[in-house]
Amino acid sequence: MKNMKILNPLINIPTPSNISYMWNMGSLLGMCLTIQIISGLFLAMNFSSDITTAFNMMSRIMRDVNSGWMIRSIHANGASLFFIMIYIHIGRGIYYSSFHFVKTWFSGIMIIFILMATAFLGYVLPWGQMSFWGATVITNLLTAIPYIGTLMTQWIWGGFSVDNSTLNRFFSLHFLLPFVLMLMVMIHIMLIHEKGSSNPLGTSLNMDKIPFHPYFTIKDLLMFLIVLFLFSIIVLMYPYSLTDSENFSMANPLVTPPHIQPEWYFLFAYAILRSIPNKLGGVIALVLSILIIMILPLTMNNKFSSFYLYPFKKLLFWIFINSFLLLTFLGACPVEMPFIMMSQLLTIIYFSFFILIPLI
Repeated sequence: MKNMKILNPLINIPTPSNISYMWNMGSLLGMCLTIQIISGLFLAMNFSSDITTAFNMMSRIMRDVNSGWMIRSIHANGASLFFIMIYIHIGRGIYYSSFHFVKTWFSGIMIIFILMATAFLGYVLPWGQMSFWGATVITNLLTAIPYIGTLMTQWIWGGFSVDNSTLNRFFSLHFLLPFVLMLMVMIHIMLIHEKGSSNPLGTSLNMDKIPFHPYFTIKDLLMFLIVLFLFSIIVLMYPYSLTDSENFSMANPLVTPPHIQPEWYFLFAYAILRSIPNKLGGVIALVLSILIIMILPLTMNNKFSSFYLYPFKKLLFWIFINSFLLLTFLGACPVEMPFIMMSQLLTIIYFSFFILIPLI
């Protein structure tokens, strides 16, 4: 009975009656985190964080471990599903002005940074060619920090290059960070329950509320089934569709791949990084590409500001979304003309959105 009393306010939280299926992304992200943690635990039981055995252990998981091929496919493609959902979640938050719940918004941005760090660390673990060179390129960005950059990079590597020590510490951190992420998600949910959900009007005050259960639990359940069905098609029929072919070769420090690139969900930030000729400037722009989202609740003072109510704001929003998608495409293109010029133009459009929106 006591448990029911605790769960009752969580289940029957007053929820705006006009929220759409775009508000299902939060619960879907919870599902993604659960899938990643469970599948990750099973993979960790069979993984060896040593550069001489890591690549071969991945082959062993795929071939010899019972259902290992499926667990690895779920975990690898689950990361992509996680980022698809989180980008839609952020886009919905911007479009419907959910950033007016400042504490919830800031906790969400902290979650994004932890998630990105976790995904990057996990990408290094299979010890394929792209894993190794991706780790080398991204960790080398720290050398752009004046005075202490080189020292920091070598400290993270545990030596003078990406080596056994690096793989060991990356595995340890990749294992621990999801539990930190879970804690941050719980804080995020608590902050949502403090004021309730936002709504399509973009207002913090909405008197037309109904209980979360059963009206929205049924919508969540429907979306769970749809997403899991589509996810199972990718996992079982196209497991390598989002994997770089270079990662089927064991890491070789003596052979550089012709085109080094991160996973698709980092390509927009990678394109922004490459578009700026100065190394330190590129690193600052890379961090700002996510951090700039924090300024929205500070610059947007209009409490009745859902973008779909204002045609020009709506137009700017969709230009911003298209710049994000095009930057993702350009991040996978070679560093040559016209891709460099296009990346620079789209980087300006991407950041201009956050400057122009508060002025309208």
